[in-house]
Amino acid sequence: MTTNASGDFWTAMTHKETINWLMEGDPAIRWQVMRNLLGASPRQWKREQAKVATEGWGRRLLDCRDPAGMWGGGIYTPKWTSTTYTLLLLREMGMPRDNLACRESAACILSHKTRSAAATMKRERAFEVWEALDLCVSGMYLALLTYFDAQDERYDEWIESMVGHLLKQQMPDGGWNCWQRRHNVRHSSLHTTISVLDGLADYAEFRGKRAAKRVAVAIARAHEFLLQHRLFKSDKTGEIIHPAFTKFSFPPRWHWDALRGLTHLCRMNVRDERLQDAIDLLRSKRCLDGRWKLENYHRGKEFFKLENPGQPSRWNTLRALRVLQWWDGASTPTSSSLEL
Repeated sequence: MTTNASGDFWTAMTHKETINWLMEGDPAIRWQVMRNLLGASPRQWKREQAKVATEGWGRRLLDCRDPAGMWGGGIYTPKWTSTTYTLLLLREMGMPRDNLACRESAACILSHKTRSAAATMKRERAFEVWEALDLCVSGMYLALLTYFDAQDERYDEWIESMVGHLLKQQMPDGGWNCWQRRHNVRHSSLHTTISVLDGLADYAEFRGKRAAKRVAVAIARAHEFLLQHRLFKSDKTGEIIHPAFTKFSFPPRWHWDALRGLTHLCRMNVRDERLQDAIDLLRSKRCLDGRWKLENYHRGKEFFKLENPGQPSRWNTLRALRVLQWWDGASTPTSSSLEL
């Protein structure tokens, strides 16, 4: 029997019903339930994961791709139908890394942005090109390029220069802030920091041990920044920074919330007593039927809705159960976003 912070109880039967409800969802949900919550064999969950490219949400998004290899007619805009945000969503769904369409589209981002930035700035050195981008966008691009292993003739140079730029821009408090180039800000942003962390985490995993060693210190410093804020509180007053940080959304887009932070730290297996406030918040959000709702919805253009705001959310329920299973010691975290 499980209890949350407010004393509500869920029986094993309720948990079983919740798992069955999750398994009635899209392949993007099912394979992750099999992998993370049911302990299925790699053969079983990988077979289910492959369906992300052929059925349901993943297939529908692939069908929206235009002949130029982009979505929404742009690289970063319109939000949320652009190539960048569509690929980020497909990555969250667990689209297999070797999917050719996604790999080609990620390469489109690389070639388009490097060419346009270099032309605008009249600079050719790779590290200077990334100075034209907001740090949160650079973090997104790094995640997509490393996850889908985009290739062009200067791939390695561009990736390494992007990482170097992000490491150079880390602030004294351990995080990053998109406004630091244009404004005299002295405090990092949780929004920007998680985008950069996702990129660095994918880089560390998919580029090998040498890459992981290169970014290990920066990642650890950024984690300390998150922990000092207990994921949603001021490090000075202990008050909630913003109500939106306590409301769980999916897809998160560029936004931060406590569940997104917990998901990342679960992935990285960062256990710390300062996470208890966020864990208690997570438990308190569980409904009597054992599910979590889609609380926050980031408005903008989209090809179709995954779930309805205010209603039970398979995405949030999956992510919440995965975090709690890890926190309660029932399982070890997987090491990659591919396996999350």
